[in-house]
Amino acid sequence: MKSLFIDKEIKYIGSQLAPHWIYKNFHILGDAIVAFTGETDVKITEMVDIEDVISNSPIYSKKMLSFIIEQFGISLSECVLRQRFLICIIIEELRKILGNKFEITRSGDDIFVKIDGINKKLSVSIATKSTTSGLIHTGLNIDPTGAPVDACGLNSDLGITEVEEFAKNVMKRYIEENSEISDAVCKVRGV
Repeated sequence: MKSLFIDKEIKYIGSQLAPHWIYKNFHILGDAIVAFTGETDVKITEMVDIEDVISNSPIYSKKMLSFIIEQFGISLSECVLRQRFLICIIIEELRKILGNKFEITRSGDDIFVKIDGINKKLSVSIATKSTTSGLIHTGLNIDPTGAPVDACGLNSDLGITEVEEFAKNVMKRYIEENSEISDAVCKVRGV
């Protein structure tokens, strides 16, 4: 599995969650995880989460750190499980940086941070399946200005300024976990 932090800002609008987007735009063939920053503005017409469509809940953030993952040969259930362990990796990395300064919790695929007694949403995330691959988008607010929910940001609220370094650590850990899963599958005998 390969990774790339994309230096230029990209406005995430939802259409990037598509098969071979990473390959077409960054020439990375096969399983990959990429990260980038930029405004996020996902209209209802681009929503993959039908629950969000039904509740008319578009996504917006002035600046977000986005991760896009494409993995081949996995089921939708496996893709959702990998999305969940990505979220757990992110929480672990946040705790390494922040220590016990903030209470960080997970509810499904959402990350919340308690600030001034209020649980504020840090993340958005979705896992889906294309005809050829499993796809995941996870976004972490950097500056949540304009978010339609009570949200917080890596920089604006948590004081994390080294976003690229944070993203690279998350991607490295994700790749290591995937490799360890493959090893675990290969090292056992059937019973």
